[in-house]
Amino acid sequence: MKLFVVLLVCAFAISSSFASDPSPLQDICVAIKEPKDAVFVNGKFCKNPNLTVADDFFFQGLNVPRNTDNKVGSFITGVDVNLISGLNTLGVSVARVDFAPYGVNPPHLHPHSSEILMCMEGELYVGFVLSNVLGNRFITKVLKPGDLFVFPLGMIHFQLNIGKTPAVAFASFGSQNPGFITVGNAVFGANPPIDPEVLIKAFQLDKKTVDYLQSQLWYNNHN
Repeated sequence: MKLFVVLLVCAFAISSSFASDPSPLQDICVAIKEPKDAVFVNGKFCKNPNLTVADDFFFQGLNVPRNTDNKVGSFITGVDVNLISGLNTLGVSVARVDFAPYGVNPPHLHPHSSEILMCMEGELYVGFVLSNVLGNRFITKVLKPGDLFVFPLGMIHFQLNIGKTPAVAFASFGSQNPGFITVGNAVFGANPPIDPEVLIKAFQLDKKTVDYLQSQLWYNNHN
């Protein structure tokens, strides 16, 4: 039993050390604009906790549908530390994802956090791809209202509205700033562009195809 307790404590210690955001050492740390000539900190600088107000922890408007009339047919309203300053050091954030009929949230990844997605309206075809070590196995599911799906940290994933009506989902993250890297935008829309020879060899494409992809306007559906 003692050995079991020791192992359990070690397991919790190890899991905590791999958390996306470090644990705070104070009750609250409402973010403020960086002071002039400030040194970098992992997070944002803090307001005096005695000066915090309710609005530091408040955001309004996630009930409002967003405009999905764009190239991908989706729009993400992320609510992170940049919109709620009171999220600083708390290690959480959320997002609303609106989909037009057959709209897609293109393949992307979050470098700082795993994600839990809840389908609220419509039907979503979702999935993620495991790492090279695990054979790039594809994990997928169709979600209906009330269904949840988890996307592990750093895994490329997507969501597609497979219905004829708009769809809505809400996402929760274990980071105040989960990050957002859309694969197509990063690879073919890099600024300045990646040398085409790299993409030709890496993706086994001909130069004409690479030139075409690099010439496209890669839309950013994230606010």
